[in-house]
Amino acid sequence: MRDLKYLAAFTIPIVALLSIYFKGIWSFATPFYAFISLPVLELIFQTDEHNLDKTEVENKLKNKLFDWLLYLNLPIVYALLIYGLTAVTSNKLAAFELVGMVFSVGIVLSVNGINVGHELGHRQKSNERFIGKALLLPSLYMHFFIEHNFGHHRHAATMEDPATARYNQSVYSFWFTSTIRQYFSAWKIQNTLLKNSNSRFFSFKNDMFWYLVIQVIYLFIMLYIFGAIGLLFAVLVAIVGFTLLETVNYIEHYGLLRLKTKSGRYERVKEIHSWNSNHIIGRIVLYELTRHSDHHYKASKKYQILDCHQESPQMPYGYPTSMVISLIPPLWFKLMNKRIPQEMISA
Repeated sequence: MRDLKYLAAFTIPIVALLSIYFKGIWSFATPFYAFISLPVLELIFQTDEHNLDKTEVENKLKNKLFDWLLYLNLPIVYALLIYGLTAVTSNKLAAFELVGMVFSVGIVLSVNGINVGHELGHRQKSNERFIGKALLLPSLYMHFFIEHNFGHHRHAATMEDPATARYNQSVYSFWFTSTIRQYFSAWKIQNTLLKNSNSRFFSFKNDMFWYLVIQVIYLFIMLYIFGAIGLLFAVLVAIVGFTLLETVNYIEHYGLLRLKTKSGRYERVKEIHSWNSNHIIGRIVLYELTRHSDHHYKASKKYQILDCHQESPQMPYGYPTSMVISLIPPLWFKLMNKRIPQEMISA
């Protein structure tokens, strides 16, 4: 029964479904649930630092339930997106209802879309990677697959990494710098991959080109089926989706930097270069994304077997709570700056 705890991740699309169905003030039920109810629950429940033993790891890797819990997000995300599009284009809604629905569906695209797409993007099986990329599509963030796997995991906690927030950088500044730099970084990586394989720009191997084509076709389909309002809704929920992703990126590596060795190269990525959180609510809702230190230490590890490393810098609160706090820069800096190793600040 413990393995079913990750079903909690589906509470977010369930609340979003209720938001769309009941409309009115209910339109804001999802942001209320995600950023007020969940943080309160994180304060109530104790942290869990337990790591699995060898036998438990083997059993969990054999259990396909953990994979199917990820796959199930694909139909859920697209069904909810279509339901939201239908609701906003077939009903006369007040402006506040539209705003609420945009945030509700956008949160689902981030948590059950991009987050799960991130996990599956690290898998080796092509069908799992396909599902991962499909989950990135509604947020118009398919380039994330290339930049994250070939860029971020190589440059994490360095000045070269767009997804590593600088010391005393606000989340608002980070939204722009990370979003823009990651996109251009993805193109740079793609061009390098094409050059290494002796392929031309207009090639089947140019994933960035095909991502662009697929996303443009997706938007044209939204316009054709749901009209201008539907297109606007699709764009807005995508913006909410990837903005929430960038907020997570912000809190995951804020202020942490790898030091350079005598050779001038950066030290290898260690457990100390990502913020870790053992707060149980954030862990199960985000498929263990909060054990980010171990994820970077060994990116191939599946979410259900990620460990807690005592030497990793620990977040004072879980991810949902930390995301809210990050929106208040003075409070965020006061809480987090003192937790950053001094040698990283002066690096």
